[in-house]
Amino acid sequence: MTAAATAFAAVLTGCGTSTSPSAPQGDPNAPLEVWTRSQESAAKVYTRIFDEFTKKTGQKVEYKAVFNDFDKQIQQRAANKDLPDLVITDTGSLGVFTQQGLVGEVDRNSITGSADVSERAWGNAKTADGKFHAVPWSTQANVTLVRKDWREKLGKPVPTTHEELLDLAKAFTTQDPDGNGQADTYGILAPATTDRGYTLWWASNFLWQGGGDVLKDNGGGKFAVAIDSPESQKSVEWIRGLFCDSKVMNPNALTLTTNDAHPLFETGKVGIYTTGPYMFNRFDKNLGKDKYEVIPSPKGPGGDTVLGEGEDMYIMAGSPNPAGQKKLVEFMLTPEAQQMGMKVQSGETPVVRLPVNKNVDVKTVLNDPRWDTTKQVYESAGRPFPAVPNFQPFRQKTSESLNKIFTCTTDTKAELTKLAGELNKELSTQGIKQ
Repeated sequence: MTAAATAFAAVLTGCGTSTSPSAPQGDPNAPLEVWTRSQESAAKVYTRIFDEFTKKTGQKVEYKAVFNDFDKQIQQRAANKDLPDLVITDTGSLGVFTQQGLVGEVDRNSITGSADVSERAWGNAKTADGKFHAVPWSTQANVTLVRKDWREKLGKPVPTTHEELLDLAKAFTTQDPDGNGQADTYGILAPATTDRGYTLWWASNFLWQGGGDVLKDNGGGKFAVAIDSPESQKSVEWIRGLFCDSKVMNPNALTLTTNDAHPLFETGKVGIYTTGPYMFNRFDKNLGKDKYEVIPSPKGPGGDTVLGEGEDMYIMAGSPNPAGQKKLVEFMLTPEAQQMGMKVQSGETPVVRLPVNKNVDVKTVLNDPRWDTTKQVYESAGRPFPAVPNFQPFRQKTSESLNKIFTCTTDTKAELTKLAGELNKELSTQGIKQ
């Protein structure tokens, strides 16, 4: 086994897991089991990529797309000491996988093509200690989708500020933009369920734009709670107003998952949706490319910051074929594989949103101004969640509190003060409290 491959052959530690005793070690012929957090529209794209890899290398891939209960199924496989060889999922899993010993440290210099990956993308694979425990695959930033036909019918400008956004949302809610004579449209769509912390995932854009934050990075790997700051309180109050005062939100927002949210935009129930660029193809097909526009998120008092993260490739521990793991990761970083992930057919979802390979140009590959807008937003306004050892507990606790506040039955300041206490305890637990 090569030294580079050996670097990937980490033994499962922590949480009582270890390398499966029944798994043959160092078997270059063992097929690679690969999981992605994907639905069918994305799975078709991944299948083409893995088929091409097998065609070029002879290395077999057993691919499984998992969407429902993805995290639960990964944990079940970990408990059985039988993890997949490679897992592709969002950067939010980095802290959990690292803490549990499901992935080992990655020597990026041993990976062919790693120098072609942007430093910013590598940041999505870096843990709080400055080490790498994953390999970047795709990046993205949230953009705002607006029903252009509705906006133009009502004579409203493209919103550039929170005030203009709220004005447009009110108009979409009260002025019958679809012309059916019924009060059945809403301004802003939010998949704000607490499941996996989606309330914060959605609200983080408005929170940051209002000048607020969950945590403050004090440098040196130390953090302080910021969710109860005056700026955060004011920002959360503004978001609360969307639900409780102007009432421009879709009624079931607080229990809505992303999968259930998408149809509300494409069927003409809601007119404004802050989401990822991976939705363009679906909405082009189901709604019509001419009916909506893609714009940078309107600015709030604190600017135009949006969530900008991506997906990583997690080289799972205990594999009988570490050399194959390395070979697949290196293929996925090539311009060929990155472009295959970007170019999709009608109704499919791109699995590379913005390429991590610096030699792949979005404009050349896609020739779509909406992707140029996404790239500009990512570079100028995108930011990830804080690089704490494990952000998931912070995201979940914050989501539950925000969700409660947005029900219009809880005092904002009191709830955020309570939340701040819980987050302080979590900072201490993770050993990163300033």
